[in-house]
Amino acid sequence: MPVSALLCNLRRHLTTALLAALVVFTGVLIDGPSVEAITAPELRGQRAVQDITSDMHGRDLKEKEFLKADLREVDLGEADLRGAVINTSQLQGADLRGADLEDVVAFSSRFDGADLRNANFTNAMLMQSRFNDAEIEGTDFTNAVIDLSQLKALCGRASGVNSLSGVSTKESLGCR
Repeated sequence: MPVSALLCNLRRHLTTALLAALVVFTGVLIDGPSVEAITAPELRGQRAVQDITSDMHGRDLKEKEFLKADLREVDLGEADLRGAVINTSQLQGADLRGADLEDVVAFSSRFDGADLRNANFTNAMLMQSRFNDAEIEGTDFTNAVIDLSQLKALCGRASGVNSLSGVSTKESLGCR
């Protein structure tokens, strides 16, 4: 992939993450720590997912917000999560097999032990997110932004080819 395309993608995702961090940081300074998610007033309640159930398999969740959400062990297999915001959320043991997470922003979320086989994370912003022991066979991470420590760990166990994109997991991560 050309460096210019990677930098353009990185710049776009970093801008989104920085704006989200600024909103959260500003809320902490003004109001003090809060258990509730902090979002821009025009988005509050409109895109946030309120009805989280253990079976969300195949649901249309495009551009939805999951802020500080408890999604542990939730079945999100084959769900359409394109453009969703999944910040500071718990996804340990979640089933995301075949889910479409293209353009997702998942800042500081935990995917430990999640089943991500054949999922699509193309152009995803995954900064400060953890993937310890996540199953990633056939997962497509093309152009995803991932912390270096997590990238190295993912490369150590990357295998398979995504059935939709035809891209190998190792290739999509840029493993050497």
